[in-house]
Amino acid sequence: MIDKQNKIAEDELAVLVSVLQPDQTEEQTNEYLDELAFLAETAGAKTVKRFIQRLPNPDSRTFVGKGKLEEIHQYVASHQVDLLIFDDELTGSQIKNIQEVVKIKTIDRSDLILDIFARRARTAQAKVQVELAQYQYILPRLRGMWTHLERQGAGIGSRGPGETEIETDRRIVKDKISLLRKRLKEIEKQSYTQRKERGEFIRVSLVGYTNVGKSTIMNLLSKSDVFAENKLFATLDTTTRKVVLENTPFLLSDTVGFIRKLPHHLIESFKSTLDEVREADLLVHVVDISHEKHEEQIEVVNKTLQELGASDKPIITVFNKMDLYTEKNFDEWLPEDIKAQIFEELSQKWHNITEGNSLFISAAQKQNIETLRNFLLTRIRELYTIRYPYKVQYY
Repeated sequence: MIDKQNKIAEDELAVLVSVLQPDQTEEQTNEYLDELAFLAETAGAKTVKRFIQRLPNPDSRTFVGKGKLEEIHQYVASHQVDLLIFDDELTGSQIKNIQEVVKIKTIDRSDLILDIFARRARTAQAKVQVELAQYQYILPRLRGMWTHLERQGAGIGSRGPGETEIETDRRIVKDKISLLRKRLKEIEKQSYTQRKERGEFIRVSLVGYTNVGKSTIMNLLSKSDVFAENKLFATLDTTTRKVVLENTPFLLSDTVGFIRKLPHHLIESFKSTLDEVREADLLVHVVDISHEKHEEQIEVVNKTLQELGASDKPIITVFNKMDLYTEKNFDEWLPEDIKAQIFEELSQKWHNITEGNSLFISAAQKQNIETLRNFLLTRIRELYTIRYPYKVQYY
């Protein structure tokens, strides 16, 4: 992995910064910053302050305006802040210009996500994918982030050591990217061979926004012990298990969670990991129904599935965390019949949207898991019947 100078240390104090543009509401901006704060927490940093500035467009030099940047500088200087995190991608020159004013480490959302991925990569494939994405992120920012070996002037004879160093670094990074791509292709070939050797089983993939409970559901259905915790991107590597429900076998895969503004290079690098999604016969889209913006998260997942070329597959939508939804939305004094009516309306709404392919569960509390198993079993048997109409079935 890249030994990056801006790697986040445990317990760093962080300030978050966002520009509120005309196509965004203040509520949306705060929601994005809530997620950014969760990302920072996942990386080990503690958020102590947020700055939001309303601008028609981000400033080309410092992203925020000069006055706002000075306000941020005064705050970080007086509160011993270690880290400044911007919610949108910054250019190399913007990072350099901002750091010259605030005098502390400055990163953007993409860099933060890359840092988390680098920490959580376990397999050789995930490590190569993350390192490739890191180098692709760094390459266009090399010139802007240089501070100590800059070109001193223009014209003949003024070509200084700074530009030579930058070009050398750029060549090294490009060579490294080329090498990592070759290595990734070799790993992909091995993964493809492994998938081909899995035979004629129906393949099911769990997909969804990050931290919606996919790994917990995986553990319940497969009786395995996939790592799961209440942090973003707990799972990076695709885990596949053979599951048998009432003598009907199938392969179940848990995949990396999606997120809003996921860095493009990361999507490209992880496409091979998400081959399980593209090659699946059935997708189980897990949704955190307790999240206030769960409908936006559904849209993010659907858009990512389109980018992966997997949006036309049969999908079961599983609304998870019903226990938290009830806790957040139902007053303890609310009559049971009113609760039942609200839930019926919610259920009917999504029944219509998904054409009957949805259900509500709580994986943590093991509520409605048997219904989920039966739902899956019915769909999987239908797929076996379609694929092998003349063969002896598993049931």
